[in-house]
Amino acid sequence: MLTLPPEFFARPTLEVAPELVGCLMRYRSCLVRIVEVEAYANDEASHGFRRSARSAIMHDSFGHVYVYRSYGVHYCMNFTTDRQNSGAVLIRSAEALEGLGRMRRRRGQVADTALCRGPGNLTCALGVTLELNESMIGDKIEVYRGEATQIACTTRIGISKAKELPWRFFDPSSLCVSGSKALNASAHRIPAGNRFA
Repeated sequence: MLTLPPEFFARPTLEVAPELVGCLMRYRSCLVRIVEVEAYANDEASHGFRRSARSAIMHDSFGHVYVYRSYGVHYCMNFTTDRQNSGAVLIRSAEALEGLGRMRRRRGQVADTALCRGPGNLTCALGVTLELNESMIGDKIEVYRGEATQIACTTRIGISKAKELPWRFFDPSSLCVSGSKALNASAHRIPAGNRFA
C-alpha cells in the first residue's frame, strides 16, 4: 500500500476531500476504508473561519491530525489541508476492514456496517482521543492511497452556517455512510479518481 505524502494534503481542501474517499486509514491494529468526508475551508461553518487557539492547526499546518471534542461527548477527527489557507477534512464514516473485534468491543452491539458510521462512532471504534491531536499523518495514524469508483456530494450535516455548500463527499455504493436517505438520495455524482501525481 502506498502512503499518502504530506504534499497530498497541501492542496486546496476541496481538491483533497473527494480524493480521500476510498483511501485506507490505519490506526494501531485497525484498518478502515474512508467512505464519507466533509470539507471545511474558509467558510463560516469551519473552525478555521476565525483563528483561535484550538483552530490554529488549521492555519499553520497541512497533513496533520486535528481532533476536537464535539459537545463534550465524542471526538471528531480531521486532516488539515491547504498550504495557503486554513482548511481541514472531517472524516465522517468508514468501512471496517481489519481489527473488527477491537472495534466491536468499543462500540458494543451494532452491525458491522455501523461500526464507523458517523464521526463520533468512527473515533470511538478506532479508539481515537485528543492524544492524536496535532500529530503528523504518518506518525501515529497512516493513510494509504485508494480510490472510489463513484463519488457523490451533498450539503454537510449538523451545521448552522454555510449550510448550502455541497461539501460532503461520499461513496454512494457504501452501506457505511451516514446521512438520511432523503439527503443521500439528493446527491449529485462527481467524477471519481485521484488527480494527485
